[in-house]
Amino acid sequence: MELPFVPPEYHSAGSVHDTGWPSEARAAAGFALVLLAVSLTVEAGNGTLSLLRALPWSGLAALVFAILLPPRVEASPGRLTVRGLTARRTVHTDRLASVRWSDGVAQRLILYDTTGARAEIDPRVFMANPPLWHLLKTDARVSLARGTLRHGSAELERLARCVDRETALTVFRISGLH
Repeated sequence: MELPFVPPEYHSAGSVHDTGWPSEARAAAGFALVLLAVSLTVEAGNGTLSLLRALPWSGLAALVFAILLPPRVEASPGRLTVRGLTARRTVHTDRLASVRWSDGVAQRLILYDTTGARAEIDPRVFMANPPLWHLLKTDARVSLARGTLRHGSAELERLARCVDRETALTVFRISGLH
């Protein structure tokens, strides 16, 4: 089996990260700390603050942090890794088998590779990070050329339109035309 031609610049590309993750992680930590501070302040104001009462508030703050902390997304040629608080999932994007778009309250792009690995990513991560999208798009083309990507071309086109629309809006905003 002959593999499709892959341009040399594709191989030299390094890994890219979700550039918005650090600020979202700080926001999650900030919300959790504010919740803890307000809870402990109310307890102290009522004169009921004790270690026994502070522990549940600390647990609740930790739970809020865990819920709000977004997964960290990293991509390099041929791979996309999604690291959550408890799990790390890596998909071989140059061997994609299927791409699905899950609509609902929390939209997700679900990637499956030929080894059965699965990763879920919020599509907005790609809209906010064109380099991540570029790596996924390039690898999806390799998967199509290899014949491994059997389902998901429409979902990738939908994502491409969303990324293009967001990029155009950003350009208009920066240039003052929007």
